[in-house]
Order: sequence, then structure tokens, then C-alpha cells
Amino acid sequence: MNDDAPRIHLGSLLRAPGDVSASGEVQELHYEQAGTPQVLRFAEPAAYGIDINSLEGNEFWLQGYFEPVLTQECSRCLKPVTVPLELTLGTLMQYRPAVPESFLEEAETGEELLVFGNPDLDLSNYLAEMTLLGSPLTVLHDPHCKGLCQVCGHDLNESPCEHSAAVPIEDEYASQPGIQEGSQHARQNPFAALSGLKLPED
Repeated sequence: MNDDAPRIHLGSLLRAPGDVSASGEVQELHYEQAGTPQVLRFAEPAAYGIDINSLEGNEFWLQGYFEPVLTQECSRCLKPVTVPLELTLGTLMQYRPAVPESFLEEAETGEELLVFGNPDLDLSNYLAEMTLLGSPLTVLHDPHCKGLCQVCGHDLNESPCEHSAAVPIEDEYASQPGIQEGSQHARQNPFAALSGLKLPED
């Protein structure tokens, strides 16, 4: 058991209708993905606030917020990028006493359902999944990032190199008429072979 895990105690809700709350900060989350232990670390302590209310029978409603700050790689130059997220949480929950570990499944309505069996609920898996679902697939450290040279890997934000330019190669080729066909830049230009093609006139 991870003593630093975000937890909320639901024993009182299982005995009588009502609501419970929990809040705090986490520096990392220990969770499982496809049966493999994983660790999701944050650039700074991530604040969370959770409220859980009784519904009917063995169902509950979770709402709250989670504010993790991730460190991802720039999709062009691979530099680290700090990515702050502000996640609004809202999830239906269902109590099943025989379930050893909480998990998310799709309910009949199509909504996500958080299933749990331990009244001392560890929120790590849930918050990790919400973070992964809410994080961007790609990020840029700067909107004008020039990326890396595809030939030598040089960071074009620092300076140009002999293989590639700071802009897409076809744009570079068009903007530098002095580059001769057959040169390194011309060979990299995917449109160079079409430069002499004559199309029939309408």
C-alpha cells in the first residue's frame, strides 16, 4: 500500500446516504496499466479535491478537480515542456464488495463507471487515467519551434545546419533559388523531381 496515495474513505456512505470529501496534493501516482505497475510523476505537487455523494442503491457520484503539471517532450525538438492541466472530474461510481482493486468500465449508458470494492478507496488509478485521457497527444515548447534536422539531428532552433533548413524543406528550396538541382537540399526536397515536369495545357 502506498501511504502517499490520494485516498477517500467511503465507509459512512455505505452505511447511510450522505457525502464525503477529500483533498490534498500528490507528487506522483502509482497505478497499474494492463497489469503492469506504472508511476506518473508531476513537475510539481498536484492539487486535488474530491466530493462523493450517495445516489440510489450501491451507486455514487464523484465530482471534483485535479490540477497536475506534466512534463512532456516537444514533438519537434524533444525539449521538455511543462504542461499544466485543469481537470474537472465527474464520474458515476458503483460499489461491488468482491472487487479487490478499483477500475473504470463503460456503463450501459456509455458513460465511464468507476467500480470499487474497498471502502478505503485509493484514487491513484482513477486520477492517473483521467490525467492520461486529458493530456495532449503532442505539445510544442514554442509555436515557432524549428525542430531537428532529419539527417543529423541538429537542433535548428540553435542554428541552421548544412542538411536542413529551419522551415519545411520544400519552402526552403523555393526561397533559395541559388540551390542547384542535385545538391543535398535538392535531393531532400520531395518535389524536386517534379520541377521539370510539363503538364498538358487545357
